[in-house]
Amino acid sequence: MSRSPRSIRLLRGGAERRRGIYILPNLFTTATIFLGVFAIIRAGSGDFLTAAVCIVIAHVSDGLDGRIARLTNTTSDFGVEYDSLADLVAFGVAPGILAYNWALGPWGHWGWLAASLYVTCGALRLARFNTQIAHVEKKSFIGLPIPAAADMVAATVLLYFFFGGEGETSKHVLLLLMIYGLALLMVSNIRYYSFKDIDWRAQQPFYTLVGVVILVMFVVAQPQILLFCAMVVYVASGPVGWVRQRVRRRQSHRDRELRRASSGAPGGDGA
Repeated sequence: MSRSPRSIRLLRGGAERRRGIYILPNLFTTATIFLGVFAIIRAGSGDFLTAAVCIVIAHVSDGLDGRIARLTNTTSDFGVEYDSLADLVAFGVAPGILAYNWALGPWGHWGWLAASLYVTCGALRLARFNTQIAHVEKKSFIGLPIPAAADMVAATVLLYFFFGGEGETSKHVLLLLMIYGLALLMVSNIRYYSFKDIDWRAQQPFYTLVGVVILVMFVVAQPQILLFCAMVVYVASGPVGWVRQRVRRRQSHRDRELRRASSGAPGGDGA
């Protein structure tokens, strides 16, 4: 007896539900949500330093869940969707509330609009990533990744407290512009390096080990300064690369025009 397409879909859906979910990678995703919620609570209580630290740790947890899923071959559609929801909480809502309570409140409407735009653009960035994940090269991201934007906010807060700041900031226009800029970069078409093509298991030159050791020393000695500088370089790398690409295209276009003009010019002394 033949089955209808609807009954076939129902049978497949039941089989997927009975298959269950993978525990280990989703535990790290759950930890990311917990850290994001705790960051929101601490930001609302005025403990901005703890909130920033939670966001940074959440990024580590978010990176581990995907790597563990790939290493243990436990990737799933459920895990992808769950990870996106966790990212929105930990790297969208939490940094938005942290930024507003820490620096954007004195700006009134412009402040809460900036925080709202940041969260909205983060959600759009995640939705676009999920729909384009099968068609985009792994070497780069389109738009600033939302964890990187959250790290930029957290690193700024950590640097502020490292240099002796306490509580809320005064009315600095650069912080307001930074939140607007991060929001727009997330939904832009500017490409960012993804670091996914690095083979950490392959043999590397000797000086690579020396560089890693020096980097670890800086992390241990001055983590706030190193994190802030690293995030500034990464966030700026996208627009800088975009400008360089456009300059190269214009230069290439000019070179072609010059070659075309020189090849079409009359030669000799025109006897």
